[in-house]
Amino acid sequence: MSKSKGKRGELELSGILSNYGYDCRRGVQYNGADGSADVVGLKGIHIECKRTERLDLMGALSQAVHDALPGTLPAVFSRKNHSDWLVTMRLNDWIRLYREWELAKDGEND
Repeated sequence: MSKSKGKRGELELSGILSNYGYDCRRGVQYNGADGSADVVGLKGIHIECKRTERLDLMGALSQAVHDALPGTLPAVFSRKNHSDWLVTMRLNDWIRLYREWELAKDGEND
């Protein structure tokens, strides 16, 4: 049942990201490969997807960090029943994204 819920969570998340305009789909782990992102299609982001009521957040983030390819930012996308999707990242990775956003925003004002 847990695997089924995980699969549904991955499909749900990839559908939501697709609705935002990103070409996302479940990763290759459905073929049995280990160490791949649960959902692929966000360039530069390694997604660890967790659809559970009791999340071991540090364990999930450690898994994302361990599995992320060099140059990608590990992130945990998680959701409980009747709740919004959340994204958890290490602070230094989030700051990197924020600084890139700031530079892009400043470039719009020039």
